[in-house]
Amino acid sequence: MYVNWSSHFNNKLGYATSLVSSTDSYSVENYQKTCDSPSPGARRMVSVDNVLFGCEVSQLKVLLIKHASGKTAGYWGLPGDWLRDNETLEHGAIRVLRARTGLGNIHLEQLQSFSSIDRYPDDLTITTAFYALIRPDDYQLALGEDELEVKWFPIEETQILIFDHDKILKWALTRLRYKTQHEPFGLHLLPEKFTLLELQRLYESILGMSFDKPNFRRKIMKAGLLLDCNEKQLGGAHRAASLFKFNPCRYQQLSKEGLMRYNSII
Repeated sequence: MYVNWSSHFNNKLGYATSLVSSTDSYSVENYQKTCDSPSPGARRMVSVDNVLFGCEVSQLKVLLIKHASGKTAGYWGLPGDWLRDNETLEHGAIRVLRARTGLGNIHLEQLQSFSSIDRYPDDLTITTAFYALIRPDDYQLALGEDELEVKWFPIEETQILIFDHDKILKWALTRLRYKTQHEPFGLHLLPEKFTLLELQRLYESILGMSFDKPNFRRKIMKAGLLLDCNEKQLGGAHRAASLFKFNPCRYQQLSKEGLMRYNSII
């Protein structure tokens, strides 16, 4: 059956226009202008926030900044900034990452956009959050112009955060836990060489639970994810533990296929 789509569209537009005109007394030109053109200054109400996870002594941490001025002076929050006119969301997030850590070659994954009406005290502001995993020996913290302090906090010791940053952090942690249970994990958080105990403690820190040591090691080794470095850890108080590193080819393969089912490592 032949349908005159042009006529159909015009009818729809006329119907929509009649609704607008009957309620707000807008002309067709005003209606089309509203649909086609963003309001002036709207882009200034867009921001980016980064959740940067790190690991020290097999303990998961998150990077927070303390504000030095404004209504949030003296309070902690996630590293973020307004989106600039010449930036995409990704470019803005990378700029914030580089400014806070000195790094620009870290993979950032987009997490979620947050647009609650009351999330920012003065204006309607939409933020898009990203998160990244950073090795402990790779970051160099830097202070911005509007910051008193930059510090890594253990996840369980995070302060009361500004705006809705607590909510953003919970979203990021939930995503991280899901990925930890379904994909190979640890490449971007652990040193190049590590012990099985350090790997297990990192899993436990992220997931908030304890694992049976023999069962954990058996399943990790069965996955073929690790390579024995044939080296021992130095400086330990007890018997020197063997050092391992990730098998890059197997890691990449399992990243595509999925490492394990939910709860299979518990």
